[in-house]
Amino acid sequence: MNYHPLRFVEVQYSRQWWLWLILFATVALTVGLFGYFIVEQLVFGRPVGNRPMSDTALLVTATLVFFLDVGLIALFLNANLRTEVREDGPYIRYFPFHWSFHRLPLEDLREVEAITYSPLRDYGGWGIRYGRKGKAYNPTGNRGVRLTYHSGRQLLIGSQKPDELADAIRSVWPSAGRTWARSPRFGR
Repeated sequence: MNYHPLRFVEVQYSRQWWLWLILFATVALTVGLFGYFIVEQLVFGRPVGNRPMSDTALLVTATLVFFLDVGLIALFLNANLRTEVREDGPYIRYFPFHWSFHRLPLEDLREVEAITYSPLRDYGGWGIRYGRKGKAYNPTGNRGVRLTYHSGRQLLIGSQKPDELADAIRSVWPSAGRTWARSPRFGR
């Protein structure tokens, strides 16, 4: 891999309180249910349900569900969008969905714009999304940089520092045919 000096780096994690509330409520529900089933069936000797699992099957299933819950929490804790702008262009990696960086093309780029958007209305939520306004990588918040291509395709990169990211992309963007747009909200 060729080394390119970094002009911009940002790492964002999904830290929406409501997402964590849903996750922990789900984990508490599954752990609570299986805890109840284990106590009822193994401690008090009262099989649960009309067709109860064997003791071994119940323990194995409870263990698998526990590790699934732990895995989901670990996934959400470690999921992040890393955005880099190098001399040869912008790169993104949305871990764990991307194991390596993806270079975003600049060759057909028409416009780079720092914007404020509505994640739910414009893209259907957070994460890697395909909405009516194009593809989006937005782990958190409602700010980012929209890349618009001559083909009409749009790509949004969520960012907590959209002006810095837009300026970094512009600094490596070939000068032919580019438009420097600024959102009225971010001005300058």
